[in-house]
Amino acid sequence: MPTLVIGLGNHGGSYAHTRHNAGWMVLDELERRGHFAKERKEGPARVAEGSVDGFDLVLARPQTYMNLSGRAGVHLTSRFGVDPADVIVVHDDMDLPLGRIRLRRNGSPGGQKGVKSLADSWRFKEFIRVRVGIGRPPEDMDPTDYVLRRFSPDERAVLERVLPRAADAVVAIVRDGLDRAASTFNAALKDEAPEAADA
Repeated sequence: MPTLVIGLGNHGGSYAHTRHNAGWMVLDELERRGHFAKERKEGPARVAEGSVDGFDLVLARPQTYMNLSGRAGVHLTSRFGVDPADVIVVHDDMDLPLGRIRLRRNGSPGGQKGVKSLADSWRFKEFIRVRVGIGRPPEDMDPTDYVLRRFSPDERAVLERVLPRAADAVVAIVRDGLDRAASTFNAALKDEAPEAADA
C-alpha cells in the first residue's frame, strides 16, 4: 500500500512560495526526484501518485484553506484506506528556526491550524509530522502576516538546503521507520546559521 503524504498549504497563486506553503514545497521536491502521474483532483485535495527510490507514495495537497485541512485529510484516508497513524504530514512550523526540521509523532499543533484541523477531524493526533522550521516573526509583526509572506532571498538560500533534506526525511520514514529517521534528521544542519543551531 502506498504511503499517504499530506503537504499543508494554501491554494492559489498569491500563496505560492509563502512560508505557510513550506509543506507543498517539500512535495514539489519529492515530485522532482521521483516518477509521478499527472496530478488530479481527489475530493477537496489534489493528489499525485507515484514513487521515489522505489517507494510508492501518494502526495496530497489540500485545496481547502489551511484551517480546513481536516476535510481533505478525512476524505483522503477514507479514499485510500489509510489509517491516520500511517499518514505523514509535512508542514511549516514557527517554533523551529529556519534551517531546522523535526520529525515526530503526536504533540501540540503549536498554533499550526492545519495540523489542528487534521487532529480534530480525524479525532486522532498521533500522526507523523515532518516539521519545517520557518522561524518566529519580528516582534512588531502579526504571525498571520508573517506566515503569508514570501521568503527573503537570504531565507531562500537556507530553504534550498532544507527542502531536499525534508524530502529525504520523508523517504527515510517510509524506508526505515520514524524512530530511526528522527535520530538522523532531527539534528541541526552543520552549515546553518549559529543562532539557528543554538535554538
